[in-house]
Amino acid sequence: MAFGDDIAGKRRMEMPAVQLRKATSRSDIFPKFLAIQKALRARSFAVLRLTGGSMPGKRKLESQIENWDPMVGSGSSAFVATYGETLISHIETSLLPLAWNAQTDDSFIDISDLGPFAVRLKARTLPFSGIALPVRLGAVGNGYVIFATASSMDLDGEMILDAHGKCCKLMMDVLALEERRMMPSETLSDREIACLQLAGDGRISEEIADKLGLSVHTVNAYLGSATIKLDSVNRIQAIAKAIRLGFIN
Repeated sequence: MAFGDDIAGKRRMEMPAVQLRKATSRSDIFPKFLAIQKALRARSFAVLRLTGGSMPGKRKLESQIENWDPMVGSGSSAFVATYGETLISHIETSLLPLAWNAQTDDSFIDISDLGPFAVRLKARTLPFSGIALPVRLGAVGNGYVIFATASSMDLDGEMILDAHGKCCKLMMDVLALEERRMMPSETLSDREIACLQLAGDGRISEEIADKLGLSVHTVNAYLGSATIKLDSVNRIQAIAKAIRLGFIN
């Protein structure tokens, strides 16, 4: 989720529309982040995932997708090395964007439109400026999307709010793809997906059987095997996980 109505009433600068249909690969997601980067007038972006769970000393930010212009600097690794601990602490208590200025006056970010609804990181430590948008998705995962530049960025509050919301949705796609990649090689069959889709639409087993021309026993068998493959404890959890992973809508 993104920070909400805190800056309502600010003047609006529309971002180009970013289609947010369910992604099937990272090649689907990359152009959408690139569109947000362009709208913010940034030169680079990186999607950082918080790993390590709640284990003290084990948590860290790892890059999942990155488009880094060599002219901007050495990449997201330098950003994480400089601000990583601060970002990890921040996301536990706040969803406000964070911004930082570069070592030189030639590169800076102006977010004065946000007023108190943004956090300034320690300046003049990196060769680039930028903004970090926290994404907190609960059990799905947490992290940041950062946008950076070697020149300047003058960002309207509504533009940042719009970008923040889009980044949250795209981060869900990134984490879902990663979760699917880590699943066992045994995937869902077409029949299992069809039964899950209809169950997710609110159909009971008898209705699903009638719709697909199957017996109720066979429908329940497909739903049971899908539940096992999705490592879920019941049908409801299996449907929720199938939606998150993009198997069904």
